[in-house]
Amino acid sequence: MTLTSRVTDARLKSRYRAEARFKGYCITALLLAMTFLVVFFFDIIRQGYPAFYRAEIQTQITYSEESVEIPTLAVAEDLRQIVSRGVLRTIPMEVQNDPSLLGTSPTRWVPVNAKIGQYLKGHRDELRGNLETQVDQLYEQGVIQFKPNWAFFTNGDSKLPELAGIGAAAVGSVYLLVITLCVAFPIGVLSAVYLEEFAPDNRLTQTIEVNINNLAAVPSIIFGLLGLAVFINFFGVPRSSTLAGGLTIGLMTLPIIIIATRAALRAVPDPIRLGALAMGATRWQTVRDHVLPLSLPGVLTGTIIGLAQAMGETAPLIIVGLIAYIPEAPSSITQAATVLPAQVFTWAGMPEGAYVEKTAAGIMVLLSILLSMNAAAVLLRRRFERRW
Repeated sequence: MTLTSRVTDARLKSRYRAEARFKGYCITALLLAMTFLVVFFFDIIRQGYPAFYRAEIQTQITYSEESVEIPTLAVAEDLRQIVSRGVLRTIPMEVQNDPSLLGTSPTRWVPVNAKIGQYLKGHRDELRGNLETQVDQLYEQGVIQFKPNWAFFTNGDSKLPELAGIGAAAVGSVYLLVITLCVAFPIGVLSAVYLEEFAPDNRLTQTIEVNINNLAAVPSIIFGLLGLAVFINFFGVPRSSTLAGGLTIGLMTLPIIIIATRAALRAVPDPIRLGALAMGATRWQTVRDHVLPLSLPGVLTGTIIGLAQAMGETAPLIIVGLIAYIPEAPSSITQAATVLPAQVFTWAGMPEGAYVEKTAAGIMVLLSILLSMNAAAVLLRRRFERRW
């Protein structure tokens, strides 16, 4: 073997070793990323799944004049430290709505207070002494049982952890997404169509394009300050309303939709435009009847991804006040409201241990929605995508 051959073989072996090392680095990085994801999801699910069931006690509720004046008298004395105060507080309202309840003593399943619930879920440091023994006995007798916590999905926020839920925040999130879609989608698509199909290539349009690309990278809290200054302070939109939040998030989503729509329009081959124009179609007819329908999968994909990002935003909504205490779901877009990310943020700052599982459960619900929206975007693209 000549010297040149030996040098060539050595270089080839060195390249192969470098390639193997690089491949190993890539696989290691992939494994690390997957490990982090698995640990993250496992920890969230471990902490959050207890929020989907709660301890309830079977007890007799006495509706009398005395229990209306002092609701704690509605249950037996030995259960007053176990039954949730939130249930007892509703007794005067129940009697007001249905006076026939007076003088009756129905047996009902009602939630226990947060400390009892946490104790039964394994947090043994929550109780001490005789109450611990009493709770254990009631649980063994079947008087206290675990049941699905449907109230987590129907109730609004509450100062009592056992009654807190995401119902009001979910309604606020739906309002927010609808307003964001109504604002960002038509403006974003029409802006992209003009810039891509009609606008002349001059310094003004180039400046607009650069600014749109820069806006897509602006921190979201800046849009919150813009929404506060423009929509609330200048136009007088009610603070803490989904209208203010939707308009603000709509501005934030606009650049994403414009960029995605322009990319989808650009992907349509020029022969389609030229063929339509050759057949006598106007520029607008060409775009309306040929270019837009063919680019629709990309437009919808970009819109859904933009809405998914809007769904997870918190910083701009805090600025415009959508982090209020909302026990009841709003009935209009001008009422005070909150959204799922803000609700999770609020619970994360609560000192009670029972809010830890509420926070994790809220994150699970939010992640499920975001993953579903991203999956829908992928499915839409695969379903309607055309290859040229």
